[in-house]
Amino acid sequence: MANFPVINLEKLNGEERAATMEIINDACENWGFFEIVNHGISPEFMDTVEKLTKEHYKKCMEQKFKELVASKALETEINDMDWESTFQLRHLPISNMAEIPDLDDEYRKVMKEFALKLETLAEELLDLLCENLGLEKGYLKKAFYGSKGPNFGTKVSNYPPCPKPDLIKGLRAHTDAGGLILLFQDDRVSGLQLLKDGQWVDVPPMRHSIVINIGDQLEVITNGKYKSVMHRVIAQTDGNRMSLASFYNPGSDAVIYPAPALLGKDAQVYPKFIFDDYMKLYAGLKFQAKEPRFEAMKALEESVKLGPIATA
Repeated sequence: MANFPVINLEKLNGEERAATMEIINDACENWGFFEIVNHGISPEFMDTVEKLTKEHYKKCMEQKFKELVASKALETEINDMDWESTFQLRHLPISNMAEIPDLDDEYRKVMKEFALKLETLAEELLDLLCENLGLEKGYLKKAFYGSKGPNFGTKVSNYPPCPKPDLIKGLRAHTDAGGLILLFQDDRVSGLQLLKDGQWVDVPPMRHSIVINIGDQLEVITNGKYKSVMHRVIAQTDGNRMSLASFYNPGSDAVIYPAPALLGKDAQVYPKFIFDDYMKLYAGLKFQAKEPRFEAMKALEESVKLGPIATA
């Protein structure tokens, strides 16, 4: 199997730009994932984010997780729970950072700055995808915008050592519902895997890299040219794996549909729907195949008639 795609974004500025863009396109078409280095966020700043995230877990979350685990005897396989300790930060359209308990001022400030850097990076990446797809610059950002701008938030997770990883997943297999996902993961403790050609493949931990993956909404907008991919986290017996997954998603009222410029002679395979309707459905079906979700949206589209897709 081909090596997991790792992309040096600095090469976009020189004579290797065309080859680098092709690697990105191939990764989007055939992997649904890629890893970027030299992405413009300094290693020193990422080290600070990691240090404060791990300190926050130790101080505020580790004991709660131990108490939760003690209440769940790991004697038989558990299929309705994940071996993870998490909290959610919302950045856009309105931040909830001030409302999250137990965040000290330094951590709050650093995570706010990190979110701004990731938002900029997400929008730069979306424009690279537009370029590869032959869409006008800014098309994907505009498609995500809705009336109040995109939804953007970070899921902060820790995956502590698990005594019986054969009985529980760190995180069960799923595709991501939203748009573009940017993941800053632990570079020492692995666990993230994606499904490719029927096999589970490790996403390699690399220091100061950011893992990018395609969400369901980009699959719809590209009419299936780029696909979201099933992935999971395997619980490990050693080490505590840190994961900061930031989701750059459409606004709640954004209307999502295949880009007319990509249809050409191809039939429109995917439905037209309001993002919030998809999220309501996804909430109960996250750990199931995505295809029935698309079918349900198609049925909803036919019943409410959101109107035809304008052709370019």
